[in-house]
Amino acid sequence: MDSEVLLDGGVVTRCRRRVHLEHEPTARAVPQAPPDPGVEQRIADATEHRRDLADRLGRLLGPGWTEIPREASRSSRERATLAAMRAAVPYVSAAQLPQDATGGRRGGVDLLVRSGDGYVPVLVVRHKVTDPGRGARTSPLTDPQPHSARADPSRKGRAQPRDQLRLAHSVRLLQACGMHASGHVVGGVIGSDADVVLWHDLETPNCPGGHSVLSEYDERFADRLAVAGAAASEAEPLARPSRISECKGCPWWPVCEQELRAARDVSLVVRGEDAVLLRDAGVSTVDELAQVTPAVAEALPLSAAKVSDAVLLAKAWLRDLPLVRRVPSLDVPRGDVEVDVDMESYADSGAYLWGCWLSRTATGTETDLGEVEGYRSFATWDPLPSDDEARSFAEFWSWFTSVRDRTRARGLTFRAYCYNELAENRWMLASAERFAGKPGIPTVEEVREFIDSDEWVDLFAVVSDRFLCPNGKGLKVIAPNAGFSWRDAQAGGENSMRWYRDAVGLDGAAPNESQRQRLLQYNEDDVRATLAIRRWMSAEAQYRVPYVGDL
Repeated sequence: MDSEVLLDGGVVTRCRRRVHLEHEPTARAVPQAPPDPGVEQRIADATEHRRDLADRLGRLLGPGWTEIPREASRSSRERATLAAMRAAVPYVSAAQLPQDATGGRRGGVDLLVRSGDGYVPVLVVRHKVTDPGRGARTSPLTDPQPHSARADPSRKGRAQPRDQLRLAHSVRLLQACGMHASGHVVGGVIGSDADVVLWHDLETPNCPGGHSVLSEYDERFADRLAVAGAAASEAEPLARPSRISECKGCPWWPVCEQELRAARDVSLVVRGEDAVLLRDAGVSTVDELAQVTPAVAEALPLSAAKVSDAVLLAKAWLRDLPLVRRVPSLDVPRGDVEVDVDMESYADSGAYLWGCWLSRTATGTETDLGEVEGYRSFATWDPLPSDDEARSFAEFWSWFTSVRDRTRARGLTFRAYCYNELAENRWMLASAERFAGKPGIPTVEEVREFIDSDEWVDLFAVVSDRFLCPNGKGLKVIAPNAGFSWRDAQAGGENSMRWYRDAVGLDGAAPNESQRQRLLQYNEDDVRATLAIRRWMSAEAQYRVPYVGDL
């Protein structure tokens, strides 16, 4: 029997409640959140990347290449794709696979590759799919065939479950129309580096629980199909709202938030699987969580530390407290000379700006480094990726290490700060590796020695350790508590992506100088925000934040 709904491959990694709302007739009339400009920009970038790569592959593969018109109707594209497959065309770009009404599936795939008696799917994505290492199975773009894949001595595959599950969706669609290649089930991905095809084994068990990618996909898809079917028929919902990390950018969040707040749902303070476990144990609301006693806590399916934090978060939420001190008195590692660091990157293309704020806590001639306190930036405005990125990083690193070395030479302490070191560490290490041997570029070992030292302080980790934060721990959430505000009302990582495109002229227009200045101001405010938090945590103002012992 044919399914009432047809789902694309993205549903298997999408929130179950979102799938419900997308198919519930009455929900469509409810106002949704406005489109996230950052998400829209990433979609546009990915579309451009696919277009550019299709043009390149068309030139590389010659007469064996055909492209399905992207602007045609869905039904026309389906017919053209099926005709190309029946004609055994070697490579079919922008394929729209025939709908599988029985299985409830629909969807397209960036590239179909003829292999033996059928086709295998290949995705084109705008993120990295490999890391330095060994063991990945890759084939060159000039021969994007699974039988040409070899163990790559310089790459290992990145864990990208979403890519693999999307490939499994395409495999099931190919099987439904009788066009899938026989033999072991594989699928390929071409990442942002666009230099090889990475091949994934979709059939051998290698997922948690001993599942293969295909079996994991089948289980997830069956669940989402049931959720969508119940919603479409206005039956009892199979998915109730619960706050998770995905809610932040979801267009349906206003709908779910209203329901969760009306119910005072426990997921407002405890997210993800922990909220599910608490509900199953009979703790469904923030009020109930706040009343949990030590005796009750012992019976809950969470660790004692998690339950303790959850109870305190619930009490803080009920009192509308943005922060609660975990400790009686706050302490932050400080130095005689301090540098706040913030990096700006553009997706996986590179880091275009390193911003620093130099300050001194000690006074006197011994702290005179010949440097003016305040902000300085090290930027490249060449569109990324660019070799000029090496120059800007080398200038940042040379200045930074010079300040550190001069501080040490005077017998003083040096500290550098960032807010969530994952991004800065990633691009410091990546820059050292990518630009090795260029003037002023440190070795990977030098960078690693610094980031492993006590001179590099992750203020996000300090905040996480010292505070309970019912509303989150992001810089934009914590800094206002220290009395800091950004000069640009639209300041944020997602918006900065759009500003960067204008600043370097990525969309074909002339580079916009005002957007460059906007990015520099935004970066300066970010480093000033970490400075403000640190000073606030070291001052008497910290005692105005309630202490957990007082709750």
